Amino acid sequence: MKKITTMTLLMVSFFAMAQQETIDQKVNSLLKRMTIEEKIGQLNQYTGDNSATGPININPNKQAEIKAGLIGSMLNIIGTKYTRQYQELAMQSRLKIPLLFGQDVIHGYKTTFPIPLAEAASWDLEAIELSARVAAIEASASGIHWTFAPMVDIGRDPRWGRVMEGAGEDTYLGTKIAHARVKGFQGNKLGDLNSVMACVKHFAAYGAAIGGRDYNSVDMSERMLWETYLPPFKAALDAGAATFMNSFNDVNGIPATGNKHLQRDILKGKWNFQGFVVSDWGSIGEMVAHGYSKDLKSAAFSAITAGSDMDMESNAYRYNLAELVKEGKIAIDLIDDAVKRILRKKFELGLFDDPYRYSDTKREEKELNNPENRKTALEVAKKSIVLLKNENETLPLSKNLKTIAFIGPMVKEYKANMGFWAVDLPEVNYDKWIVSQWDGLQNKVGKNTKLLYAKGCEVDGDNKDGFAEALTTAKQADVVILSIGERHDMSGEAKSRSDIHLPGVQEDLVKAIMATGKPVVVLINSGRPLVFNWTADNAPAILYTWWLGTEAGNAIADVLFGDYNPSGKLPMTFPREVGQIPIYYNHFSTGRPPADENAKGYVSSYIDLKNSPKFPFGYGLSYTKFDYSGLKLSSTKIKSNENIKVSFQLSNIGKVTGEEVVQLYLQDKFGSVVRPVLELKDFQKVKLDAGESKTIAFTIDKEKLSFYNNKLEWIAEPGDFELMIGASSADIKLKADFELVD
Repeated sequence: MKKITTMTLLMVSFFAMAQQETIDQKVNSLLKRMTIEEKIGQLNQYTGDNSATGPININPNKQAEIKAGLIGSMLNIIGTKYTRQYQELAMQSRLKIPLLFGQDVIHGYKTTFPIPLAEAASWDLEAIELSARVAAIEASASGIHWTFAPMVDIGRDPRWGRVMEGAGEDTYLGTKIAHARVKGFQGNKLGDLNSVMACVKHFAAYGAAIGGRDYNSVDMSERMLWETYLPPFKAALDAGAATFMNSFNDVNGIPATGNKHLQRDILKGKWNFQGFVVSDWGSIGEMVAHGYSKDLKSAAFSAITAGSDMDMESNAYRYNLAELVKEGKIAIDLIDDAVKRILRKKFELGLFDDPYRYSDTKREEKELNNPENRKTALEVAKKSIVLLKNENETLPLSKNLKTIAFIGPMVKEYKANMGFWAVDLPEVNYDKWIVSQWDGLQNKVGKNTKLLYAKGCEVDGDNKDGFAEALTTAKQADVVILSIGERHDMSGEAKSRSDIHLPGVQEDLVKAIMATGKPVVVLINSGRPLVFNWTADNAPAILYTWWLGTEAGNAIADVLFGDYNPSGKLPMTFPREVGQIPIYYNHFSTGRPPADENAKGYVSSYIDLKNSPKFPFGYGLSYTKFDYSGLKLSSTKIKSNENIKVSFQLSNIGKVTGEEVVQLYLQDKFGSVVRPVLELKDFQKVKLDAGESKTIAFTIDKEKLSFYNNKLEWIAEPGDFELMIGASSADIKLKADFELVD
């Protein structure tokens, strides 16, 4: 039996190799027939005319250029009708090379899921992968081949608007989510009709933009780059990601788009990436504005030599590469390599066999109206909500309440619940497709409960004219639910904010409502961590609801009334004030760390503010309580080729079923370079019924103890370690020491 199994595996392996060789042979055969203009055309991407995610360069000759084989890819072409029309133009070209259609499918297509940062708060990798899977099914059914996601940038600065698009501040959590999202988008394999190519972005270190200002410079050590910012990209590559996108920023003075070290040395060299790299929108041309390239021709030279294969919307390659080859400044081999990478993906997608295989209107109609997708969106949305505060068991609310006042600028919003980076389908009536928070509450309460509404104020501005109506409404109710936060378009690309306090007079509205003496539950809608100190200190119950997508209202109602016990944990640290930023849990200790929060004198602290965050990384409450006990280690000394088995007892000592995200942290106490005060190294999301206990097990091995030293060697140094298990980075329940020996 073993011999047969081995033979079968060898045959499967041989068939896979033969199939790949066949594709490579087809690519090489096609390449020999292409003119240099047609080759460069494959490296050229344009946007459609109806929608844009960047500054448009109007090109009245777009259709003629497609017919001439001078465009290889389009973005922002939505729907089977339009992708077919454009593909028909490409089929009129000499070599009939099909177009690739890309789209920013960031957190759902028609069915909108929570923004990625909210999904990260679920710490539920299966749910995150499923979210991407549904998005891929819907997008591919609409003629899309390629999504510009996932964004895997580590974000430690909540002023940066694009934190909403990533997985937060932690490298380990980020690697796990990057892997899950790539698997979700790409499914079993490229070429399956329900699969889209993932595009891992932004390579690299975009999340460390100085001052949290979008597109700004990044300056960091090579060790920091490798240890903190690159691992999620490597995890996505290991998951099979088809494409990468470079970033707008410069890294240590070299724009990422023209950065050979990043693209040739690391991505295509050390990591042996076989897919292709696309620029971000216009980023090749933007190297002129950076002051790195003299003109568009110089920018094209820098980008192609650095390893950028496809030019999104710069026209730098289109009008300059042929001349650069003619002048002998670049070798045709560079262009051929880029073209081969792109053609290979088109073959893998099956587009040469059938250019219209993703443009099936019947499939589109079926998949975009699949009721199961909404059910999935509801489940993911519920898992993404974080309970920040719940004094005196204010939540869950009783279903026997007579009167509820629902107040705030977010209550009756529809489209806003989609958050930033949602796909805007022109044929969708979002007032019917999206469940508003008001509708969700109406769906939940019984006929005996009266719902009252007042807007109170706008999200921003200083107008308090609505306060009087809000106060009158609140006084009539048994409980008040306040829905506040930032507008959905206050976070996202080009949405950096220097002040991340609750905008406008919303916190004044909270104060006014609290003064009525009524029980108050605050919902905070946002794409980033906000500062809301008065509300945090005084409101009895707070749910951080982010932007939850299509099923926002139903998800929030399920949590408010206890039909779902919140289980989310923060993927980013919430500061007390903007002056603490950047703030993150896994920082280094200084030579003069404060002994406690009240330490004074010559220590590393503020004289006007505590060092600690308002809400720490990994934090989130539940309607039940969990007990951690009985920590056991299989050994307290290990060699590098050994591991430690860690176990403990987790018990639900409350009255309702709940899920706990158990977090394992390590501290390397002494190293050849200073190590963080603690680092997340593993986690499990565990569901327990009331009164139930379970033994939880982890394994500590050399990989979890390793780091990059000053020579950029990935090593584990002998020495003392502390193991910590807890409910957050600041709520450690169990500790133990162990030693790594030579």
